[in-house]
Amino acid sequence: SISAVQWLCNADTRTADPRKRLRAFFTSLYACLTRGARAVLQLYPENSIQAEMITTAAMRAGFSGGLVVDFPNSSKAKKYYLVLMVGQPLEPMQLQGLTGEEDRNGVDVVYRQQQKGRKGRKGKATGPTNLSARHPESKGKAWVHKKKANMRAKGVSVPHDSRYTGRKRKAHF
Repeated sequence: SISAVQWLCNADTRTADPRKRLRAFFTSLYACLTRGARAVLQLYPENSIQAEMITTAAMRAGFSGGLVVDFPNSSKAKKYYLVLMVGQPLEPMQLQGLTGEEDRNGVDVVYRQQQKGRKGRKGKATGPTNLSARHPESKGKAWVHKKKANMRAKGVSVPHDSRYTGRKRKAHF
């Protein structure tokens, strides 16, 4: 997250020109990156005019890409990302979960589709969104037995299996 990008749009005096600052920033960033490289900058624009000014300066510096809005319908969780790509990428980029639309203010915006999942106790997501990447199955009795067998094969001292192995414990308050 580089929250300094929108500060380049700040004009304290009449002589300060935000467009020149943005042009200098994006041209130097463009010079630092190689062909096919990508950069993602998180922004906090004050309004759509400022967001459009930032994206226009980036495109004039030679970048391709656009503005991505994460959680567009939320007022608190809404986040803006400026996705920049240098030249033609070496391999075609396929963004999953993104749909292109046009904002009310005429700015091309890409929205991330929110994952569907219901909220369980204490606001934690349950169901398909709560599965971990390393252990997609739930850690039940079979998982505990498999883990213990792997540890025994490695020669690690593991407690013996009983009828209580892999059971959930009571909730103690």
